[in-house]
Amino acid sequence: MKEKLALLKLLADETRLEILNILLKEDSYVEKIACELSLTPATICYHLKKMESAGVVNCSRSQFYMIYSLNRDIFDKPLFELIKKEDPVVDAEEKYKKEVLSHFFKYGRLTQIPTQRKKREIVLQEIAKSFEENRKYDEKEVNEIIHRFHEDHCFVRREMIACGIMARERETYWLV
Repeated sequence: MKEKLALLKLLADETRLEILNILLKEDSYVEKIACELSLTPATICYHLKKMESAGVVNCSRSQFYMIYSLNRDIFDKPLFELIKKEDPVVDAEEKYKKEVLSHFFKYGRLTQIPTQRKKREIVLQEIAKSFEENRKYDEKEVNEIIHRFHEDHCFVRREMIACGIMARERETYWLV
């Protein structure tokens, strides 16, 4: 929400809106925009840098000039997407998952296996991202992939099956 608010505040400036109108017509450079708006290049540069940091405009070098262009992806979206508030339940769930993962993973390795079921499932789902969907693995391959995360690959493998993340038939494994 803070990013959306920053974007709307950025657009609430007459000079910036005039710059955007120029960039709507064609890509341009600082001196040309300054001449069209009867402002100093320093003023235009100030506004363009703010707009570039917010992702509203893109900048590229062409010989001696920095050419600015409008980031049309932002303006192609309907206004309601800018003002729509995200579902706090989804954000809270994602935040919880990130906290669990940061607590149990250090430098890409699982430091310990969580005792709580919900946390364990989050950790196992993270490990499962290393497996390809619609692919069958033999036990050795599964053990090698899991071993990158934790030494006790047998326990982790059994837990992934118990949680329904993976399935097994004889010595063949796959993601469910």
